[in-house]
Amino acid sequence: MSIYIRYTTNILNEYEYFVYFLKKKIFLLEKKIYNKLLNYLDKNIIYLKNISSFIAIIDVMFSLYLSAKINNYVKPKIFNNEKNKIKIIKGRHPVIERTIKKKYISNDICLDNKNNQIIIITGPNMAGKSALLRQIALIVIMAQIGSYVPAKEAKINIIDSIFSRIGASDNISVGKSTFMIEMNETSNILKNFTSKSLIIMDEIGRGTSTYDGISLSYSIIKYINNSILKPKLLFATHYHELKKLLDDRNGIKYYYFSIKREINNIIFVRKLKYGISNNSYGIYIAQKAGIPNTIIKDSKKMFNNFNKKNYLFILFNKFFLYLNIIKKKIINFYMR
Repeated sequence: MSIYIRYTTNILNEYEYFVYFLKKKIFLLEKKIYNKLLNYLDKNIIYLKNISSFIAIIDVMFSLYLSAKINNYVKPKIFNNEKNKIKIIKGRHPVIERTIKKKYISNDICLDNKNNQIIIITGPNMAGKSALLRQIALIVIMAQIGSYVPAKEAKINIIDSIFSRIGASDNISVGKSTFMIEMNETSNILKNFTSKSLIIMDEIGRGTSTYDGISLSYSIIKYINNSILKPKLLFATHYHELKKLLDDRNGIKYYYFSIKREINNIIFVRKLKYGISNNSYGIYIAQKAGIPNTIIKDSKKMFNNFNKKNYLFILFNKFFLYLNIIKKKIINFYMR
């Protein structure tokens, strides 16, 4: 056990008391100055708030100016008419274009409440579907807060709300799975959209079986398309079967992200083209990620078998769809 002995003198005791006294005196002096400052600010708080608000506005406007100047943004044209149109020429993602070294591949998009009410976007994994959805939403928000936007040209009707169903999350603490949260959010969108709403949905139904996912996606798109409010919808999906199920409906357009195929390689062009992609190239992505070749070969065999069965599934769906239409017409005829 260690024993500590402290030696002191009268002079050291005097200095110790002197230092303690000075510290207390300094603290009281600082407190007095601080209280004086608070009293002064309290009397002039209105002026202080106005100055702070003015500085904040200058800061925001100057930041928007710098972003527009440095990144070559353009002034959007804002409308408030019945056309409810969003037309973006050579739009870019304001964040991604600053983080990549290569030149950002821009894309055009046109939405309205009639011929281009719904745009269904397909394409491979990592091709840029989710980035495009976020890009359009960000450009619309930037335009409506008074900012220039990352595009060559932008004509945007006033949007009263942007609804999004993007990403995957769960909440096990309250017993909610990823799919349950996805459906809750989708339900909220379907109950609250208006004629001036923009809806972006990314891979609805991926948290359940393929058939459930296709059926839900089809019904959600059909519901929005049938609505008298006609909100604008961007819908990214891997379910290319939706085109065959929805092909006879007005106001729906189909686009896909193109790729360039080489021997044992795929290059993502990231350019949006009219039409639909029939392959998500998920097995190729898995191969690039380092999944063993045995699994990749086995996956390709299963993929080919599923493709054959899938064709029959689409035919049956179409058949039952037409049967329901005929059934409704017969019922309506006899109910007159």
